[in-house]
Amino acid sequence: MVTTHLNADFIAESTASGAWQGNFIDAYLSDAAQTVPDRTAVVDRGRTWTFAQFDAIVDALGAALQRHGIGHGDVVSWQLPNWAEACAVHLAAIRIGAISNPIMPIFRHSETRFILEQAKSKIAFIPATFRNFDFPEMFAEISSGLSALQTVVVVGKARRDHEVSFEDFLDGFHGSKPEPVPRDANDLTLLLYTSGTTSAPKGALHTHNTLDYENRSVVELLGLTQEDVVFMPSPVGHITGILYGIQMPPMLRSGVVLMDIWEPTAGLELIQEHQCTFMLAATPFLHGLVHHPSLGEYDVSSLRSFLCGGADVPPDLILNATTALDCMVARVYGSTEYPTATSGSAADPLEKRANTDGRAIGLARIRIVDEHENDLGSGEDGELLARGPEMFVGYLDAELNRSAFTDDGWFRTGDLGRIDAEGHLEITGRKKDIIIRGGENLSAKEVEDHLFAHPGVAEVAVVGSPDPVLGERVCAVIVPEPGASLELAELVEWLLERKIAKQKLPESLIVLDQMPRTASGKIQKFRLRDLAKDGDEQEASP
Repeated sequence: MVTTHLNADFIAESTASGAWQGNFIDAYLSDAAQTVPDRTAVVDRGRTWTFAQFDAIVDALGAALQRHGIGHGDVVSWQLPNWAEACAVHLAAIRIGAISNPIMPIFRHSETRFILEQAKSKIAFIPATFRNFDFPEMFAEISSGLSALQTVVVVGKARRDHEVSFEDFLDGFHGSKPEPVPRDANDLTLLLYTSGTTSAPKGALHTHNTLDYENRSVVELLGLTQEDVVFMPSPVGHITGILYGIQMPPMLRSGVVLMDIWEPTAGLELIQEHQCTFMLAATPFLHGLVHHPSLGEYDVSSLRSFLCGGADVPPDLILNATTALDCMVARVYGSTEYPTATSGSAADPLEKRANTDGRAIGLARIRIVDEHENDLGSGEDGELLARGPEMFVGYLDAELNRSAFTDDGWFRTGDLGRIDAEGHLEITGRKKDIIIRGGENLSAKEVEDHLFAHPGVAEVAVVGSPDPVLGERVCAVIVPEPGASLELAELVEWLLERKIAKQKLPESLIVLDQMPRTASGKIQKFRLRDLAKDGDEQEASP
């Protein structure tokens, strides 16, 4: 059983402020099923669930889980794509007082085994196959080394003795309700592992209260109502998908359109068909829509808000998207640990929405500090600390909390940034994402933003390559637009025309077909640094 790391002062502070209202995440679905039972709740690959149907399946799943020995505080793992079943498993686990543990479908043997063993998961839900990968085969290979896993439920056909199909798991429970269990809004409801770029995944813990406040703060920020329809191509095993694809729609009493495999043409078709109004997704999703060669042939006029975050967001992408989609597009900053700390909104001028990550949302608090954790002034660069009602309550591995929090309870994000006089945050990189060239600190993100504006660049990352004299040199890693051919000299000339300082110019170039990414879509820069270290690059002329 997982235990909480909630701090008494944090509970008192968040409760006294009125941020934590004691709401249960799954109760919004129950309420929607009572008030708007026939309204569309979930659209998934041509399937449609109403709120009444959705709630009934969650009840049946909850009863089935209890019959299989899952109780309060137990971990229910699920490694499912953006399918309706994933939504049901998440809310069913929460409804019976268990802890939902999404695992990204992109994870394989090593990461999945690590998570299941550390979480002591008793049960796991997986697809029979997804993206041509055999998940039951993987579980068969790793299950012998797991100390707690008892049941594997397969969405699709079960082929082994220890597996049960999703349909058979529910057999006999349709129309049933789970036994009521004592619950508190400060109970743990979510164990979500970060898709770390350099280390083993870290299991972040959230409660009803932290997740509920997070969703309510974004609803208020954007003025969302039951007339809104959420489009969710981001993985529901990621914090973005959980919050806005699974939890927010029942809260709004509105629907969600799920998309399990991203393809821009199909995405535009779904937005048009279902009149989707709101998206929160990472840079590749926004880029895919904006640069679609036939964008003008689709009616996306229903789209009102697109918040873009989860990976670096170049300013030019926000500018171009605002025009191309004719809606409010803004950068947003958050993480698994602190889901949405800042965001742009319709109240901000376009220049701020493009060049900053917005202002603190609701009761969120942010500060920039130096290496001694002294507060820095407006416009000064330092590490970002955050604190507020949606902050996670610690890691499953309690040893990680020592370095994650300051003595007075602020979360050390590990991100570098600055806050302007009006409170707008601009993330300038990671603490480990600074290139030190000849003793001078250079921001990789600054160079990336300039390079992204080049018409031949589809994706870009800038890393340091080792140099025996200067320590590091700037190396640009590029994925070209289809049909484009890029040379280092051309990119350097482009940057010079944009008046960038010469010491920031790339001195080598690596061209890739695709970037190596984490499960949540972040570029794995440690792999790019390895490429640069190996010398697989174009060198600048002396």
